[in-house]
Amino acid sequence: MRRTNRALATAGGLLLATALTCTGTAMAASSPVSSATVAADDCRPLADAPAQAQAIVNAACSQIGVPYSWGGGSVHGPTYGQDYPGGGPGAHDSKVKGFDCSHLVQYAAWKGAGIALPEGSWNQAKWSEATARFTRAQGIAPLQPGDLLLWGTDPANLGSVHHIAVYLGNGKMVEARESGTLVMVSDVRLNSQYAGAVRITGAQQPPAGTKRFMTWGTNVSLRHDPSTRQPPAGRLPGPTAVDVLCQAHGEMITAEGYTNDAWSYLPKYKAWISNIYINDPAAWLPGVPTC
Repeated sequence: MRRTNRALATAGGLLLATALTCTGTAMAASSPVSSATVAADDCRPLADAPAQAQAIVNAACSQIGVPYSWGGGSVHGPTYGQDYPGGGPGAHDSKVKGFDCSHLVQYAAWKGAGIALPEGSWNQAKWSEATARFTRAQGIAPLQPGDLLLWGTDPANLGSVHHIAVYLGNGKMVEARESGTLVMVSDVRLNSQYAGAVRITGAQQPPAGTKRFMTWGTNVSLRHDPSTRQPPAGRLPGPTAVDVLCQAHGEMITAEGYTNDAWSYLPKYKAWISNIYINDPAAWLPGVPTC
């Protein structure tokens, strides 16, 4: 169960919660940072691509210059990371606000296209909703901007993927590479650990009139109305992308250290969810009308 930094307006005032997940890797490669890193002005789609793919690239590029932080970042932006247990440049990443590789990719996919990727570069590499996959042998020829590039200790095993980056086109990528560096544009490294790429664009987009959010928590109950008076109408087994049509004030709920009376209606499930379980800094969701 994971929650990003968030502040909820409640009957008792302002509540804060902080939780960070340790994902990604402190080192993208054993070699030092390449001198091929190029200027931030060149962080943009460098080839033709659908609008959704361009939006993913632009979201990633908006974070150029943000520090790498092991375990840092969320769908909402940079966060303080965790101290890398192996020491080295990442030994003090709990004091560094930034992204690791997988959270930069997660942020770009969500911010740019409303695509909810899982935690961890290895899980992102195996994501079941990928719309295309490209092998190591194919190189970068079939790729388009917005595709996700993968590196693993065993390129044939996606479970070994430890680094992930966003392809820009023309042999370039944007990445959060390792502790002590900044989010940067680099040449794609077709080295012995390159494990291919995945395409995440083309996934279903939010229906008209709704706004997409991510939930958090496990076995979160959905309700027939904005209350707990009736048995659950269903459950979300884990963090899930949900499309919210509208929100309303309903039963006051206290859960997970929060108190809130805001509920959101999810037309896909024909059910309501407490806003406590919507992963957004605000208790009353921005840009969502009242039911």
